[in-house]
Amino acid sequence: MCLIATNSELHELMREWRKDIHAHPETAYEEHRTAEKVAELLRSFDLQVHTGMAVTGVVATLKGDLPGSYCIGLRADIDALNLQELNSFAHKSRHQGKMHACGHDGHTSMLLGAAKYLSEHRNFAGTVVFIFQPAEEGEAGAKMMLDEGLFKQFNVDAIYGMHNWPGLAQGKFVVHSGPVMASMDLFDITISGQGCHGGMPHLGTDPIMVAGQLISALQSIVSRNVDPLHSAVVSITQMHGGEAYNVIPDSVTLSGTCRAFSEEQRVQIHSQMTQIVTNICAAFGATGELDYRSVAPSTVNHPQNTKICSDVISQLVGDQNLLLEEAPSMGSEDFAFMLLEKPGAYIWIGNGSMEGGKGLHNPHYDFNDQVLALGANYWIALTQDQLV
Repeated sequence: MCLIATNSELHELMREWRKDIHAHPETAYEEHRTAEKVAELLRSFDLQVHTGMAVTGVVATLKGDLPGSYCIGLRADIDALNLQELNSFAHKSRHQGKMHACGHDGHTSMLLGAAKYLSEHRNFAGTVVFIFQPAEEGEAGAKMMLDEGLFKQFNVDAIYGMHNWPGLAQGKFVVHSGPVMASMDLFDITISGQGCHGGMPHLGTDPIMVAGQLISALQSIVSRNVDPLHSAVVSITQMHGGEAYNVIPDSVTLSGTCRAFSEEQRVQIHSQMTQIVTNICAAFGATGELDYRSVAPSTVNHPQNTKICSDVISQLVGDQNLLLEEAPSMGSEDFAFMLLEKPGAYIWIGNGSMEGGKGLHNPHYDFNDQVLALGANYWIALTQDQLV
């Protein structure tokens, strides 16, 4: 099956859109240029376009020529990362400290390509809702769109998402049954002691020493409390404290992230972290304050929709290019919020080799333009399969 041919005119258009978006990256809720470009293109395809949801979100609807009431939503994320790009090609980022290092430029262009094709081939029944979501990178743009009435205004029967996956060969897809991506929680721990002269530590309470004990103790949550057959992560990624060589500071801050695949594990991690922070700090005469924030739940596919995606992909590229047993990722995805409200599924499309540091969130990353047509064809095939 080949709906948009590789290197066809539409594929070349998608390349142009993708490189333009890549060169002008915008981060959470500031994707004004990107949103304007997306909305302008969608209007040129003769779609009904709605803007301004979650500040910079764009939603467009397309009705098929055949009678039908079923409605599906297709979602792409549009935001970039706060990261300095280290590539040197012509379409590298023109915005200092911002970069499309996760492929959202490609996701946006694939969905635009599918929208253009479907607008010209409306031989389907029902409605497609194209959702271009801002602020996926840790800022819960999906939740804001939902809170502002996304599924009340656009009452889809099912919702679908897709992410490129470096390290997965070009031409292949992964469909998970159950969890796809982990939950994402963030934390800040403030350890308060009593500052003093570095040469007279007995006159104070050293929060840096307490922090060292706490770092070790927090690792016991996963190693000694989470079931070994389940996966979870507690990572401390920042440590701040002190300003001078000869002064023990009053306080130290530890920050990091926790990941899990079930709400039970999330609750367990939070509870045990609270106990450890309180008790370890108290044991050394300090106090500990934990600020624990839930950003996104685990992304979990619905069984029926998983089967739908698997069947569509099998027909599109053959069983040999469909992987069903790949492990889920400890990365997170706020598409999870949409799957809590509507049935659906989230799949991975191969982006090719990671050699040369071309993994996600890497300053050398670039989306593989060769898969643009295939990604758009998946969206088109899924639409034609469901809207019959």
